[in-house]
Amino acid sequence: MTTLAIRKKLTDYLQFAEDKKVKAVYALLENEIAAHLEYSDDLKKQLDEEYEYFKSGGKMITPLEANAYISKILQKSKVK
Repeated sequence: MTTLAIRKKLTDYLQFAEDKKVKAVYALLENEIAAHLEYSDDLKKQLDEEYEYFKSGGKMITPLEANAYISKILQKSKVK
């Protein structure tokens, strides 16, 4: 089974699992999850700038446009 398939199965499972089981999974991974949530100062600055741009009416793209852009990039990477 691919990692992507495993992620999907876990995500689907956690949506409907009993609270007790969700808490147990979280307890098992809590330290790793916390480590991944720590952003570098550069990333925090970039996110803050992008958020301010959004709040001030800056141009954003739709999810459909983002998916099309990502698909185009992925297609180019497959060609190589």
